[in-house]
This record gives sequence, structure tokens and C-alpha cells, in this order.
Amino acid sequence: MTWNNIQKNVKDGVATVTINRPKALNALNYDTLKEMLHCFEEIGASRDIHAVIITGSGEKAFVAGADISFMGDFEAIEAREFGKLGHQVMAVVENLPQPVIAAVNGFALGGGCELALACDMRLASENAKFGQPEVNLGVLPGFGGTQRLPRLVGKGHAAELLFSGKIIDAEEACRIGLVNRVTAPEKLLEECSALAEMIAVKAPVAVRLCKEAVNNGLEMDLTRGCGYEADLFGICFASKDQKEGMKAFLEKRSPQFAGK
Repeated sequence: MTWNNIQKNVKDGVATVTINRPKALNALNYDTLKEMLHCFEEIGASRDIHAVIITGSGEKAFVAGADISFMGDFEAIEAREFGKLGHQVMAVVENLPQPVIAAVNGFALGGGCELALACDMRLASENAKFGQPEVNLGVLPGFGGTQRLPRLVGKGHAAELLFSGKIIDAEEACRIGLVNRVTAPEKLLEECSALAEMIAVKAPVAVRLCKEAVNNGLEMDLTRGCGYEADLFGICFASKDQKEGMKAFLEKRSPQFAGK
């Protein structure tokens, strides 16, 4: 499928999705969100894609936020529907069976920060900037920022960012746990690709169940979460990947996983 506002490239089991509106700093409007939704649904249905990288085109922005020029004249019902579409996209990203890496190569503000939050891991270039500046516009985050940010960095750090609308640099984002690590701009995609490729050669069934355990277990108490993990651990033993992985280990060779 061809899109106007995003690009998708698949190589060696890794899909790279690029938000491609550089003149608008990759801001999210209705058409872009709909294209993202269809693209990520397509990726989620693929058995040949084992990891995903999301980034923005150009050198200035990952995603600078939702498109204010598009939103400015919304009435309440329109705004709610736009917010629901944004939530739908973020939920699809968060719940993809494949691990998702955000390659944050510049501004990740508002909806851009929320997109990064929906990913499993975030690597940032030294020039990246993060923030939820919606209160400066008289609104609150509408794509999940008030919910995912405190779950990731804790209530105190999240409250400071959400209530003040301030923007932080990549090093501060790393310090509070918003990003995994910071790289030189020219090394960002290389490091993201290396991480994605490392994941892509592991047992696909195990990786997908591991992501399921993490995402769903966070909403459970520890006892229920451990019971859930035990169930998924048992399910792994119904897979050909488990048989191949353990056989290869005993035979001292590299496993050849089939994703089954």
C-alpha cells in the first residue's frame, strides 16, 4: 500500500515506519493518523516482521505534536473524535505483537511524545526534545500522555512535565527513565537497527509472549502477574521454537527459529 504521510520499509524482519511530513515537523493530522493505523494493523498481522522502528523524516523532528493548524477550529465533538482516533493509533502501537523501538531524532512533543510513550523502547539522539506542552494551548494531552507518562517515569516526574508544559532535553529524559539511552544523531538509526536486528533473530513466539507478559502484567498485582507469566511459560512448550531452541543449545549450535 502507498501512503502520502508515512513510509514503511521492511528488511531482514525489521519494519521501519517513518512519519513523513517534514515541512510540518511530522505533525499528526487526521490523514496521518489514519495511515498510521492502517500501516500498524498491517504490520501486526505479519508473521514475517519481528521488530519495528518508528522515526520521523528530516533532522528536526520525530513528531512535533498534533497539527494545531488542523485542530484549531474544532468543536467539542470533533476534538473528542480526533482524540479517540489518536488513542486508537497509540493502542495499536502499544499492543503490536512485535517489540517497537522509537528512534527519536528531534522534537517529540505532545502527540509525538505520546507516540514515543506507546513504544516499548525509546532511543534518542542528542538533539531530541521531549515534552507535553498542551497546557500552553489550553488543553491537556489527548493521546494518552496523562496515563502512560506517569506509568513510565513515576507520578512526580510526570506531574512536573504535564502541569508545567516544559520541554526537556534527551539527557534529562534519560535520567528520569523516559528514554533508554542517548546517541549521537548520526548513530541513532544504526543503534536502533542493531537492537531491532538483535530482537528479530530471537524466537518470535517467545518474544511476542514476553511482550504480552510485560504489557498485561503491569496491570496486575505481583501474584497474579507471576501466575500469568507461568501460564505463558507453559504455552512456549507447545511451540516448535522451544524445541529447536533447547535442542540447538544442547547441540552447541545456533538455533533456526521458524516462529511457530
